[in-house]
Amino acid sequence: MNDLSPFPQDRQAVLTLDGSTTPAGIQSTSELRRRRWIVVALNVVTWWLLNSAAWTILGSGGWTPVDMVLALCFAIATPWTVLGFWNALIGLWLLHRGGDAMAEVAPFAEAGGRDTPLTIRTAVFMTLRNEDPERAIARLRIVRDSIDATGEGGQFDYFILSDTNQPEIAGREEAAAAAFAAEAGLDRVVYRRRADNAGFKAGNVRDFLDRWGDRYELMLPLDADSLMSGETIVRHVRMMQAYPKLGILQSLVVGMPSSSAFARIFQFGMRQGMRSYTMGQAWWVGECGPFWGHNALVRIRPFMAHCVLPVLPGNPPLGGHVLSHDQVEATFMRRAGYEVRVIPVEEGSWEENPPTILEFSRRDVRWCQGNMQYLGLVDQPNLKPVSRFQLVWAILMFVGVPAWTLMIALSPFLAWHGPSYEAFPVGFAIATYLAFLLMYLMPKIAGFIDILISDDGTERYGGRLRFIGAAAIELVFSFLLGALTSFRITAFMIGLALGRSVVWGGQQRDAMALSWREAWDAFWPQMAFGWVVFGLLWLASPAAALWSLPLTAGFLIAVPFAVLTASPALGRFFVRHRLCGIPEEFDMPAEIAAARRM
Repeated sequence: MNDLSPFPQDRQAVLTLDGSTTPAGIQSTSELRRRRWIVVALNVVTWWLLNSAAWTILGSGGWTPVDMVLALCFAIATPWTVLGFWNALIGLWLLHRGGDAMAEVAPFAEAGGRDTPLTIRTAVFMTLRNEDPERAIARLRIVRDSIDATGEGGQFDYFILSDTNQPEIAGREEAAAAAFAAEAGLDRVVYRRRADNAGFKAGNVRDFLDRWGDRYELMLPLDADSLMSGETIVRHVRMMQAYPKLGILQSLVVGMPSSSAFARIFQFGMRQGMRSYTMGQAWWVGECGPFWGHNALVRIRPFMAHCVLPVLPGNPPLGGHVLSHDQVEATFMRRAGYEVRVIPVEEGSWEENPPTILEFSRRDVRWCQGNMQYLGLVDQPNLKPVSRFQLVWAILMFVGVPAWTLMIALSPFLAWHGPSYEAFPVGFAIATYLAFLLMYLMPKIAGFIDILISDDGTERYGGRLRFIGAAAIELVFSFLLGALTSFRITAFMIGLALGRSVVWGGQQRDAMALSWREAWDAFWPQMAFGWVVFGLLWLASPAAALWSLPLTAGFLIAVPFAVLTASPALGRFFVRHRLCGIPEEFDMPAEIAAARRM
């Protein structure tokens, strides 16, 4: 019997008698199969009911070619919404049904609470490319200090892996890295800058592994905006030490307090949407979890041996080096017989979110191109079914966006050429529309409910009234943001088909104003699209135009929305009144306090 197992002996016996467990021996594979079939059944039935309702509405006056296109678009776009709905409901049920939810989704986590000394070595590294070096390396210093405070600092070394190609920034990097090394000890800090960035970030990491990987058992990748607490890192290392078949381990990465109104509202909503959703997802994906590429522990030997990324045939944008490498590496790690796990809790792992809609959109299109490259990877041999599904799902995440945009573009046709009012099932159409909106919002609604019914839940957010007010602001914000990003992604995917590619470089992370000119240049197509669609709907049916506002309002006010949410004055107002604040703002961890003093 494994003395490090978190299971009592009778449960261990059940797992053994069942005859099959996950590689780390911590979950029954038959139980995971049962959960997966439940999720498949729930999703297929719900998708069928939702689409059957749409087909009934669209076919009420006879089928036209436009009706058929709309039905196809709806069928393509709804799977993401349906799975999000059920993940959120399952997660909310797990969190509040009674019993130990963590035992259901992360039964290995108990090992992290022990005082077992660390016996394995971990390389903590930060990848940089044309970032603010003083800011980034200061965060790495905070991570180092926090780890050292646990008493386990001797098991960690630090690497600064640069792909910077701007000489002025490179000089500052070298100076900041030298100062950090002098302070931490020259034997604990390594700075390396490549002459080129072959393979992009994944190539940067592979170069590190080729040169230093055999010295360590684990690696902890950090981005330039990453921050983690030493307690969380050490706890996760203990779990990896206790279970050698854990290949990748991470907890939820949440946003840090921000002075940008855009970032504050976005990360407040993201936080609510992630918690229940990821809990529900972890319940059924089990050992085939996702990988977010940073703020995660990775076991080096299997990663080096089995997670080498192929170079895709053809030219960019879909050929060449894999850009969104993390999820591919997760599928390869699981194929190699190691588990990829997410602990669906918020515990000392942070990042920064884009400060403006413009930066957010730029990040979105980078992710879009990277995810669409998975089209050339889904046929990789011997992937686990759930791992292969993760790649397909990442593709559908973006394929569904142009489907929605096309549906909105074609909506005036229905208003002008649809069935007569007498033949159209108005009540049924409204009920279907509201049901869809509820399902679309369920991850966030589940997060709101979780906080509202948890002990001291709203107190962590500054009180019940402040939390409810922030939730209302975020719901409006999410509809407006969704319209802008959907159009941008649609236009970019058309560009992908024509061979257009993005450039991956440094990101703007500080709060900044967005001028009216910048906003107009970036978002006038969204406004033009929105006003044409809304105007045609209004001419055909003012009622239909008003019902469309949850989906079209973001287009109509795209430019003012971009300028307002980037406004430093609005950001200061939000900070002053702690609007859309997150728990770390009301009870600030030492690591975040140190980062804010930089």
